[in-house]
Amino acid sequence: MSTDLSIQTVIEPFIIKSIEPIHMTNRRDREDFLQQAHYNLFQIRARNVLIDLLTDSGTGAMSSEQWAAVMRGDESYAGSESFERLEATVRELFGFKHVIPTHQGRAAERIMFSVMCKQGDVVPNNTHFDTTRANIEIQEAEAVDLVIPEGENPQTIHPFKGNMDVEKLKELIEKTGSEKIPLCMITVTNNSVGGQPVSMENLKAVRAVLDQYSIPLYLDAARFAENAYFIKLREPGYEHKTVQEIVREMMDIADGCTVSAKKDGLVNIGGLLCTNDDALAQKEKDLLILTEGFPTYGGLAGRDLEAMSVGLQEVLDEDYLKYRLAETQYLGERLVKIGFQIIQPPGGHAIYIDAATTLPHIPPSQYPGQTLAVEFYRAGGIRTCEIGSVMFGKPAENSPTEIPSQLELVRLALPRRTYTQSHIDYVIEIARDVFNRKDKLTGFKIIEQSPHLRHFTAKFAPC
Repeated sequence: MSTDLSIQTVIEPFIIKSIEPIHMTNRRDREDFLQQAHYNLFQIRARNVLIDLLTDSGTGAMSSEQWAAVMRGDESYAGSESFERLEATVRELFGFKHVIPTHQGRAAERIMFSVMCKQGDVVPNNTHFDTTRANIEIQEAEAVDLVIPEGENPQTIHPFKGNMDVEKLKELIEKTGSEKIPLCMITVTNNSVGGQPVSMENLKAVRAVLDQYSIPLYLDAARFAENAYFIKLREPGYEHKTVQEIVREMMDIADGCTVSAKKDGLVNIGGLLCTNDDALAQKEKDLLILTEGFPTYGGLAGRDLEAMSVGLQEVLDEDYLKYRLAETQYLGERLVKIGFQIIQPPGGHAIYIDAATTLPHIPPSQYPGQTLAVEFYRAGGIRTCEIGSVMFGKPAENSPTEIPSQLELVRLALPRRTYTQSHIDYVIEIARDVFNRKDKLTGFKIIEQSPHLRHFTAKFAPC
């Protein structure tokens, strides 16, 4: 990695070899598209989006080496050489005995929780994300969030706001009973509280508690490389270690992991379920065969396995990770200059705007995050994602009202190796325009929704 301290500009550590044209739209067009989609940005056609910051999941660009590897794809149903290469890569990087491919992270979650959880169980996490929580709840188990207090306050500065509260974990185990906790999870980085990292010290402290009760620890490791790079930058004693060494140390603390390779695997599709438990792995493979595919392809084409293997290695490049974090920080700092409050400090993959403080005149029942996200699209064709009471609101018992989310956020997730600085500067210009008109914005109501993961398909109407 470059150490020339006289150069302050962090350039994209790649050149562009293929392009995709952007379909330019105007404000009148976008208003029509919003109405047709019932103001749900998940229902907007991709060709009608100028800058797509809805998610960083599977939306990044693959490298020339990945595309070259695609041509090696062994599409054999069983015993694929492409799987053998992926398995060797994952074992070298992560160290887990069993490597089970899946088509994406939520498939790995579904298989793992289907095998490990039953009705009445409790699964602690620093913070569950939406699909993780849903896959636990569909088993009639309870997902409990135990992030440290600093992680619940957007403006608090802490180097590892994603950490799990170890004391709360002890209290939960004592209250619930270890027999009802089939596993503990830690999400790295912690997506729901702003892409905030988890320290190695915290991972070890959680592990020490779990060992007292023989509770296994699994990582939701979708952003394992970004978390490892934060550890290198912020945790004493790791500044001279390579990211690969830090990743291996993180994984050695755990009994297994789920991975959405659509994040730090740098691929458009793919996931992993890893474990050291022989009996558990057999049950997971049996369910995989039933619902995903044979264990040497797991619902993926051989070419996807090849691209994943290369991506898992490329993501450890520290020049890339330096650029990745700098891009996010650049956007965050300029949004703050405009006047937005964001989750501080900026995370690794996204910036989270505090919609509640931006739109204090809109109550949670009228979804300030959704309001702000819709306005970003209407004003400039920028698609973002609400992470607030639409995504995490819960119905109140014996009441027509609902319990709002603790935070009302809008996430601007940056796809990997996709947008240049001029694209980000355009986002900043639109953000300034939206901020200047924020007091005139009005909220939304839900007119149709599904019982699970409603944010994907809900229909809205202006209040």
